Amino acid sequence: MEFLNKIIAKKRDVHGAPPITVAFFGDSVTQGCFELYKTAERGFQTEFSVADGYHTKFREILEMLYPSVPVNMIHAGISGDSATGGLKRVSRDVCAFSPDLTVFCFGLNDATKGISNLPNYEAAIEGIIKELRSSGSEIIFMTPNVMADELSPEITDSYVREVIGNMISTSDGALTAFIDAAKRICEREGVAVCDCYEVWQTLKKNEVDTTRLLSNRINHPIEKMHWLFATMLIKTIFER
Repeated sequence: MEFLNKIIAKKRDVHGAPPITVAFFGDSVTQGCFELYKTAERGFQTEFSVADGYHTKFREILEMLYPSVPVNMIHAGISGDSATGGLKRVSRDVCAFSPDLTVFCFGLNDATKGISNLPNYEAAIEGIIKELRSSGSEIIFMTPNVMADELSPEITDSYVREVIGNMISTSDGALTAFIDAAKRICEREGVAVCDCYEVWQTLKKNEVDTTRLLSNRINHPIEKMHWLFATMLIKTIFER
């Protein structure tokens, strides 16, 4: 990737080479959301920890590999956002900073609206790619983790169980269709794909309890699984 060439150029001439910026753009997983807690009788919120997110771990790996290379990070993940919402804000939140590389990940919230939402998702993914390209950014589409496919017995609150049950039933089977559609668009557009979803599916096929790897037992990976996203991103950059 040209991004890697820029890293190497900066390493060779840290004073003369231009600064490097990476943007991370997505939903709650990108923002760094983890466990849930109740806020009211019929309300709940998530724990936020940017320091435990995959973007922070990506920075740690990059600093380990290229300790002399300073890299600016744009953190543009918003909990609850979708590809459609992302398209509305990509120009303001990402393109305005002219990043050298943008890693974007949407699909989890889009799929909870059901398979009928797939055309909207596809149009938004295409629109985001177009906007990022117009800003001169290289692009990596990172596929998300899997969602829980059944209600965890650890979730005992009746309201939370109701909300989560609806999310799981609506997105059952839909998420794979959404991710496959995004990957087809990326292939057509020549956009690199960091396929973390495939790794999560492989874990499931080999009888790993992936729901236990979700901190909220719905769709937020535990802190240690954010290392998977970070290492997969490094692998994608080096192999592209």
